[in-house]
Amino acid sequence: MDKFIPDIYQKSIYDINYKKLKKSGIKCILFDLDNTLVPYTTKEPTKKIKDLFQELASDFKIIIMSNSGKNRLRPFKEKLNVDVAFSSHKPFKKKYKKILEIYNFKPEQVATIGDQLMTDVFGGNRMGLTTIFVNRIGPVEPITTRFNRIWERKLLKKFNKKGVLIKGEYYD
Repeated sequence: MDKFIPDIYQKSIYDINYKKLKKSGIKCILFDLDNTLVPYTTKEPTKKIKDLFQELASDFKIIIMSNSGKNRLRPFKEKLNVDVAFSSHKPFKKKYKKILEIYNFKPEQVATIGDQLMTDVFGGNRMGLTTIFVNRIGPVEPITTRFNRIWERKLLKKFNKKGVLIKGEYYD
């Protein structure tokens, strides 16, 4: 159960204390795309995301890591000038390992940010990364994600009873 508990829980990507991440030794941030950066139906980055990524680029290597395919990530790669890891098959370790190897990062130097416990948090925790859980930003999701949300709700209910991870009670 501990593998589903994030190190940090914030309302959105805009509420994360990136200065604190940098001070803790984080050099690379893996952002999930759908319902973390933009709603699932949004086809390209907003100005607000462009501004955030521009600000973060001087301190971090930014990579969008998504289970979505290459065509979905292409406009984000081009307009944000960041690297992407498409068809990542989170929570499996293969793509995480590849990123660590290609960019020469140690797990303790990488943070992953996402809106799903079952993929983003579980995958990152399995690799020893700093995991940051954010609230999803849109209601529309593919069928596989909706299936994961059923299990996620059960986990959140258990965590809530234990006082471990309570929806809406943010921490860093």
